[in-house]
Amino acid sequence: MSEYDLDAVDREILYALQEEARNLSSSEIAERTEASSSTVRKRIQRLESEGIIKRYTADIDYTKSGYPIRMLLFCTAPIPERGEYLESVLEVPGVISVQELVTGEENLLVTAVGETDRDITPVAQELSDLGLTITDEVLVRSHESTSFDEFADE
Repeated sequence: MSEYDLDAVDREILYALQEEARNLSSSEIAERTEASSSTVRKRIQRLESEGIIKRYTADIDYTKSGYPIRMLLFCTAPIPERGEYLESVLEVPGVISVQELVTGEENLLVTAVGETDRDITPVAQELSDLGLTITDEVLVRSHESTSFDEFADE
C-alpha cells in the first residue's frame, strides 16, 4: 500500500465521517468541503481503498447494553511474533480490541467486556492458551473518545 498524502478536502471528509458517518450524505459533506458530491464520493472510495478508512462502526455504550465490565489486559508476547497475535486475539469472545505496543515488557493491550467480572476469566484463559502472558489487568470505570481534531477545517 502506498503512502497517501491527505489534503484539506480529505481531512474534512475524515473529520465529518468521524463525527457522524451514519447521518451525513456525500452532498452534506460536499457543502462542508466546498467540493462536489461526486468528488466527495470518489475521495471516500479512495480513502477506503488506501486503507485510511478501514471500516464504519457504531460507538456502543457497553454499560447501557448490558456489559458494564470493561477490562484492560496487558499481555506479553514474544517480540518478533506480537503482530501475529492480533487476529487470533480479536476472535476471542468478549474481546473488543487489541493494540500492539512497542515499548516495555507489555506489548499487547487487550480490551474485553462482560456482564460480570467472571466473564473476563475465560477471556484471560483463552489469551493464555494462545501463548500470551497476562502481566496486568485494569478494570475501567468509564471510556470516552472523540474525533481527531487535526482533520477539522482550520
